[in-house]
Amino acid sequence: MFDTRTQLLEKIRLGEDSHLELKEVRFAGSKVKGPLQGDLADELAAFANSSGGVLVLGVDDTHRAVVGIALERLDAVEALLRQACEDAIKPALTPCIVRLTLPDASGIEQPVIRVDVARSLFVHQSPGGYLRRVGSSKRPMPPDELARLFQQRSQSRLIRFDETPVGAAALDDLDPTLWQRFAPAENHDEREVLLGKLAMIRLDESGQWHPTVAGLLLACRHPHRFIPTAYVQAVAYRGTTVVPEGDSLYQLDAQDLTGPLDRQILDSCAFVWKNMRVSAYKAMSGGRVDLPDYSMRAVFEAVVNAVAHRDYSMPGSKVRLRLFRDRLEIYSPGMLPNTMTTGDLAFRQSARNEAIASLLARCPIPENPYALRRQFLMDKRGEGVPIILSESSKLSGRQPEYRLIGDSELVLTIYAAALEQDP
Repeated sequence: MFDTRTQLLEKIRLGEDSHLELKEVRFAGSKVKGPLQGDLADELAAFANSSGGVLVLGVDDTHRAVVGIALERLDAVEALLRQACEDAIKPALTPCIVRLTLPDASGIEQPVIRVDVARSLFVHQSPGGYLRRVGSSKRPMPPDELARLFQQRSQSRLIRFDETPVGAAALDDLDPTLWQRFAPAENHDEREVLLGKLAMIRLDESGQWHPTVAGLLLACRHPHRFIPTAYVQAVAYRGTTVVPEGDSLYQLDAQDLTGPLDRQILDSCAFVWKNMRVSAYKAMSGGRVDLPDYSMRAVFEAVVNAVAHRDYSMPGSKVRLRLFRDRLEIYSPGMLPNTMTTGDLAFRQSARNEAIASLLARCPIPENPYALRRQFLMDKRGEGVPIILSESSKLSGRQPEYRLIGDSELVLTIYAAALEQDP
């Protein structure tokens, strides 16, 4: 929507309508005085409940003039936007927030913030209630219309979330060198046909092609630009607990692992490999035998499962990898699907993200430093959890544990190998 700078400037010149909202940002000292968080939440939710739209902050809506936002205050404005999306809208929104410059009346480039809101699969409530966009204003939805919208969008969600189009992304955001990995050897399809078959793109309601969540996760160099939580947060701790901040030595290493899912998986394994301990003992034959804290085959399966089966629709969440001296913990957002329990994981299969799982099963492993005995990232035979349990138990003598935190997160704990020098 308003894809080029020229199109956006022309829309601003014409003024607000069903798809454009303009707001000047005012400050009191270093704090944002206006617009208020609730007002922003109402505008964004109204767009999401309608057909989507663009909010531009740093433009006077009365005179349609670019006034800009001081560079040093852009962070504060973006933080207010994130709070509005996560705290004041239910369910939360994850719009695309972009910083750019536009010329003012004198032709001087001024910083502004553009917020792209796609038509949502959900019905969103904000401080003003359930709102919709009508022309240049927002209006409460009457009960009969609200009931119809709930029904329509609950039916739309029968399409799995990983197959939904991301309106803020374009086909050119998919890197050919990445998506061509999934093409059959004898492929004669046009780009759109092939990507559609792979569930990497989908037509929106206006008949425009957009990358899907799955497409961005496997074929975009920087998927977190469009799906902010699409990364692995990895931390290696010195001891067995998370020490309160202020102790500068409590962490050994910390990284946010981004990029396509296959890169996140391999980088997560590399993080564990680099930070875990490896002991050694002398074999009867006189040679040295290394004993690592963890089976890298089990770690690989655990990370693949975490990124493949997590709930990408949950705002503010990400896969968390925590490496302690005595254990590895992997947190994956989302509850278990289809009435499964943690006790079922070794015996049943249920994929939340069918498109992602299918693509991972076609995604070759470009490097294999951990003797993974596999050509592709997933095998889809349901062997992952049994491998995690058996390989890890051999090393530590303790069965790995799965547990749920409420209905929002699955945690896997793998215990480190029992070393003689451990207390």
